[in-house]
Amino acid sequence: MRRDDPGDPDHTDFLAADHGGFRTRIRDLLDSLVSPNAEDWENERRISRSGWRSLGEAGLLSLSHAGPGFLHSAIFLEELGGLGFGGIRASVAVHAYMASSYLHLFGTEEQRQRYLPGARQGRLIAALALTESTAGSDLRDLVTRAHPTEHGYRVTGEKLYVANGSQADFLVTLATSRPPGDGNGLSAASLLVVDADAAGVSRHPEPMLGWHSADMCRVRLTDVDVGADRLVGRPDRALLHLVQALDFERLVAGMLAVGGVRHCLALLRAFVREHRVKGVPLGTHQAVRHRIAELETSYELVRHYGYRAAWLQATGRLDTRTASVLKLRATEMAVTAAQTCLQFHGARGYAADAVAARLYRDAMAGPIAGGASELLRDLVYETT
Repeated sequence: MRRDDPGDPDHTDFLAADHGGFRTRIRDLLDSLVSPNAEDWENERRISRSGWRSLGEAGLLSLSHAGPGFLHSAIFLEELGGLGFGGIRASVAVHAYMASSYLHLFGTEEQRQRYLPGARQGRLIAALALTESTAGSDLRDLVTRAHPTEHGYRVTGEKLYVANGSQADFLVTLATSRPPGDGNGLSAASLLVVDADAAGVSRHPEPMLGWHSADMCRVRLTDVDVGADRLVGRPDRALLHLVQALDFERLVAGMLAVGGVRHCLALLRAFVREHRVKGVPLGTHQAVRHRIAELETSYELVRHYGYRAAWLQATGRLDTRTASVLKLRATEMAVTAAQTCLQFHGARGYAADAVAARLYRDAMAGPIAGGASELLRDLVYETT
C-alpha cells in the first residue's frame, strides 16, 4: 500500500520547500530497496547483508545526526517508520543513529575512521549493548564488568535485547569498573567498542513478540580483551554521555513512531472505506468516523511536535523534556492506533499473519524500548 498523508506532509513551520523533493526521493528509495524485501527479512528475523549494503550505497545510512541536515534525517525516520515494519525501523535506527551516535559524539578520530565509514556503507553493522537482566531503564544495577588490564580492559557480562545482535561487527557496550556488589555500578561505568568477532563474544537469538526483523539477541562477554583505544569518551563517566545520547535516541524513536502511526491510520482509513457491515461501509458509522478523527487530530499534533524536536536538534538545542515528551506521546499513540486498527479489523486482524496484528505487536515495543513510559513521565515531571 502506498503511504498517503493527510494533507501536505511537508506543511510545517520547520521544513523548507526543498524538503518535499527529498521526501519523494526517500520514499522511492524505500519502496525499491526495502518494501520488496520486508516480508523476507521479517521471516528471516534480520535484514540481509545485501540489504544493508544496498541501504548504504543509497546513502540512507549516512544522513546527518546534527546541524541543518538533521531535518533530512527526521524525514527519513518518519518515512522509514511509515513502511509498517517495526523490526526494520528499529534495526536501521540502532545501526545508523543510536549506536553510531556514541562514536559521533564521544569517539576519538581513530575510532570514527575505523568504524563509521564501514557503517555508512553497510559493510559493518553496529549494535548497542546496554541492557542487562537487572539493568534496563534503570542502569544502576549494571553488572557487566570491565576489569582494567595492562593494555586496556577484560570485559565479562551478559547483554540482553541487542538489536542486530547476530550480524553485528561491533558493539557499543556499557560496563562498570567497580567490583561486584560495590555500590552503584553506573557511577563508575565506561563505554567501550567491542569487536563482535573477538574471542569470548557469543550471540544467541532472543525471539521477541514483535520486531521480528530486528535480529534481537542475547550477547555474552566472557573475558573479552578490549584495548584501551576502544574506550569511548571519558573513563568511568559514561553517565554523562548517556544523558546526552539517550535524548537523541528518544528523538529518533519518536520520529519512527510518528511514521508508524501514519501507516496505521492509512491502513485503517482504507479498511473502513472498503469493509461493509449490514450493506454499508464501516466508515459511514458516526462512531467509527469520530474515533478515527480523534486519532487523526492527535497524530497531527504529535507530528508537528516531532518536527519541532527535530528542529531543536538541528539547531543544537534539543533538551531532555522535549525528547521525552515526543517519545512518550508518539509511541503510546502508536499503540492506541494499532489497537484500534486491530479491533476494527475484527478476527481477521487478530490472525497471526495479519498486517494489523503485526502493527500491534510492533507498536507494543515502542513504550518499552529506549526508556519505558513510566521513566519518561518522571523525566517530564522533573523538568517542569
